Formats: sequence, structure tokens, C-alpha cells
Amino acid sequence: MSREIIHTDKAPQAIGTYSQAVKTGTTVYMSGQIPMVPETMEMVDGDMEAQIRRVFDNLQAVAQAAGGSLADIAKLNIFLTDLSHFPLVNQVMADYFSEPYPARAAIGVASLPKDAGVEMDAVMELL
Repeated sequence: MSREIIHTDKAPQAIGTYSQAVKTGTTVYMSGQIPMVPETMEMVDGDMEAQIRRVFDNLQAVAQAAGGSLADIAKLNIFLTDLSHFPLVNQVMADYFSEPYPARAAIGVASLPKDAGVEMDAVMELL
């Protein structure tokens, strides 16, 4: 199996032993993104909506570096430290995605890296 490592300066650099994404064939496995600003590697200022938007912006940058877009995401996993923010995720997601929407899971977790309120990873299929 051949693997291509995807990297872009338009998304936060990996803060551990992982790649931003790995492409195998036409499938791209995108690592979890938290609301870090790529230029500063600091968490985004603002409320939960700002965090969610930053995560979608980061995923979009990685998708573009792999030769796709958010429209090519087949599966999206959303991790929230407070599931009461799920309606806000839906609201913001409507600004980034249009039908047909990707398959999705929303998972409540106790904590996330850097005290983020949200993290998302995705699987993208390039045609």
C-alpha cells in the first residue's frame, strides 16, 4: 500500500506523532483538528462558535492540500466536551457544507487537547 503524507502550513502543525492527513489511493484520512490558529499555534480567541469555525477552517485547509474540499468528506467525527453545543455545530456546519451531507458521529468526551471544546476528524474520498 502506498501512502502519501499530506501537509499544509494553512492548518496547525501536528503537535504529536501524527500527520495532518494520510492519502491511500483516493481516500484521505484526516487527523483530528482542534481550534488552533495555524499562524500562532495558539487556541482561537472567542466563544464556542469561533472554535467550531476554526476547526472547519482547519479541516478545509487540509482537504485542499490533499486535492479536495469539504464537499468530498464522506465521514465526519465530532468530539465535544459539552454536547449541549451540538445544535450550534449543526448551525455552523450548514455554512460549510451543503447536501448531500457526509455521514457523521457526535461524541461527548471528558476533555480534549489544549482544553479545546471541540475536535473533528474526517475521511475524504477523492474521485
